[in-house]
Amino acid sequence: MSNENKKGGMMEWVDARFPATKVWNEHIAEYYAPKNFNFWYFMGSLAMLVLVNQILTGIWLTMSYNPSAEHAFDSVEYIMRDVEWGWLLRYMHSTGASAFFVVIYLHMFRGMMYGSYKAPRELLWIFGMIIYVLLMAEAFMGYLLPWGQMSFWGAQVIINLFGAVPFIGEDLTLWIRGDYVISGATLTRFFALHVVAVPIALLLMVFLHLVALHKVGSNNPDGIEIKANKDENGIPRDGIPFHPYYSVKDIMGVVGFLIFFAAALFFAPEMGGYFLEPPNFLPADPLTTPAHIAPVWYFTPFYAILRAIPSIAGSAFPGVLAMGAAIVFLFLLPWLDKSEVKSMRYRGWIFKLMLALFVISFFILGYLGMQAPTEAKTLLARVSTAVYFIFFLAMPWYTKIDKTKPVPDRVTH
Repeated sequence: MSNENKKGGMMEWVDARFPATKVWNEHIAEYYAPKNFNFWYFMGSLAMLVLVNQILTGIWLTMSYNPSAEHAFDSVEYIMRDVEWGWLLRYMHSTGASAFFVVIYLHMFRGMMYGSYKAPRELLWIFGMIIYVLLMAEAFMGYLLPWGQMSFWGAQVIINLFGAVPFIGEDLTLWIRGDYVISGATLTRFFALHVVAVPIALLLMVFLHLVALHKVGSNNPDGIEIKANKDENGIPRDGIPFHPYYSVKDIMGVVGFLIFFAAALFFAPEMGGYFLEPPNFLPADPLTTPAHIAPVWYFTPFYAILRAIPSIAGSAFPGVLAMGAAIVFLFLLPWLDKSEVKSMRYRGWIFKLMLALFVISFFILGYLGMQAPTEAKTLLARVSTAVYFIFFLAMPWYTKIDKTKPVPDRVTH
């Protein structure tokens, strides 16, 4: 029997019991994507790549990690010094966390530029935002696991913020910590959530995100629905099969990404203290507070918003509320944007200006969140926070009055 017949017989046997060929055709080989994808559309596949990296390296790290307050820090040192290739696995995981957020932020920015949150993709955007929130939870809980100084005190600050929530604050912080102070119980709880509960939820949401994407189809830089223009065979005239065209193109994106990832991994895994802070190379000490406590860079924009809002009667609740609202408004984008046009290519100057100011304010807040507060920096943080929220609050108005360009009937190249 020839190899081709064997292959055909094997696939027929599998297809009779599982729709492997049907799934392959529907979601890859015969999934038609717009033919005008550009650089920004690498980010979805790169996010999947980094997710796989985080899961695989995380599994290997758990084999040598000890989730107890007495041995957590020493077990990380053991991984770094004594486990064969342990240093590489640890740096792939820690650098991968930062790479994940770089890719996700670029992925979200692309969605905002090209209106990928607008109808019929509202649910796709919501699923994506839930993934983002789960990633933040996953990263926060994973950050405590090395049980270093910044891990311990950063968690102390963030968890204590929940105490500012009226009525339920104290009970909520007690529930999160699992103890009256951050202790081994907190570490064990965060370890279980980090390696089991949140990854399961994350994988489920990624699956739903992909299902929703393939239901409504991919957006494109022109913001045109390619499904609205099909030939006599029902194939979009402006679409091409995802495989082999974009599967091969994504490989090029992966190669480019891996060059930068490997450069960071081998030459600057700590990235000057932005990926791994110097205090985190010291074991956690409840009696010694670091000179300046700040979260990792991907949390700092929201941390700066928290600090920018003045306390009321000694309560940090207004800041906590603003920090939460900064994320909630991202969920509401599909309903705040009243423009008939999706893509920034055909929008007016007002939207482009507001989006640019939003990005600038986000970068400024990210920088200020890493710095010790001063009077001038606090003022700048408040101005940047105002710009951040104005982008959302004024969106129903400026997207309605903004003068747009005519959108072409077919995608452009």
